[in-house]
Amino acid sequence: MNIHYQIDGPENAPVIVLSNSLGTSFSMWEPQLAVLTQQFRVLRYDTHGHGQTTKRGKVTLAQLGEDVISLLDHLNIAKAHFCGISMGGLTGIWLARFAPERFLSVTVANTAAKIGEQSAWLSRARTVREEGMDVVAAGSADRWFTRAFRQHEPETVEQLVHQLARSEAEGYAECCEALAAADLRGEVAEIRVPMLIIAGEHDPVTTVADADFLHQHVPDSQAITLPASHLSNVEAAAAFTEALAAFVRGQNGR
Repeated sequence: MNIHYQIDGPENAPVIVLSNSLGTSFSMWEPQLAVLTQQFRVLRYDTHGHGQTTKRGKVTLAQLGEDVISLLDHLNIAKAHFCGISMGGLTGIWLARFAPERFLSVTVANTAAKIGEQSAWLSRARTVREEGMDVVAAGSADRWFTRAFRQHEPETVEQLVHQLARSEAEGYAECCEALAAADLRGEVAEIRVPMLIIAGEHDPVTTVADADFLHQHVPDSQAITLPASHLSNVEAAAAFTEALAAFVRGQNGR
């Protein structure tokens, strides 16, 4: 298994898989860990080309989803809950559509059935290959967090920006190319897995309108909006964790 992962929490508890955003690692889920591991077996992993999961050549959204299935198979986990944010959220939409038999529920945060424009993603991929990660990292705080959070939690912001700056350029670029090609707008109405959709009220990347589109088209879905920008699990950590845990508990009781 060449995917870097960590699993915490009671051995016999329901499993919840956490999938990181573009330019971060599984450490971005630290704000959720203490609460979730009281109730769940929490499986965090670094997605393709991120953290300690090294790149393995060109990647597609389908391959990002298949990585999750491979990880579950490796750990002999028949069914799990899933929560992903941004790129991890789009991975969750793919899993809900194409591997529903493996998931009890899927939570997608700060994401969309199609994230951004193809040309912009391809341009970003070229930029990081030619100029390195500092160019992308320079504007990331403004995309990820509100001004108030940047002022009140500068160390948290700096830690995540630093992580982005130190990310492997090629792995990041390959995920940009996967996002450029990914468009599930025509697929989401077929999803039958229970889904929680979390939006950030101030998110300029994946907007509340993107979340509304998912909520309107995914039959068995719930939606909430948090007072946050793009990384809502960090900026509105307590509310995010509470909503996620309550939703997952509710699905376990179905």
